[in-house]
Amino acid sequence: MIAKEHRQSAALERFAQANPQLLEEISGLDAREQAQQIAWAFEDQAQSEGLEAWEYALELIAESPQALASMRLETHQEVAQALGLEWEEYCVFNELDPAAP
Repeated sequence: MIAKEHRQSAALERFAQANPQLLEEISGLDAREQAQQIAWAFEDQAQSEGLEAWEYALELIAESPQALASMRLETHQEVAQALGLEWEEYCVFNELDPAAP
């Protein structure tokens, strides 16, 4: 599994590799502008699929359905903790099963 701190960059890289037309369109831009265009296209794609960018990133990098479920759960738990919510309360707000692995 990809380390947490490298997930977003790995997802953006996979997204870019899967979209050679985008890379061709932005090839004349400097590296910073290319990265910005890739990030915007990534966010647009996530939105068009009805996902948050973090969820889309996990889908791109997950090596299996089990890994995807594990990373999603981990992220939700971190958000709950950051918000100062009990896990069960967070699950109610987000329509999640608190017993789900």
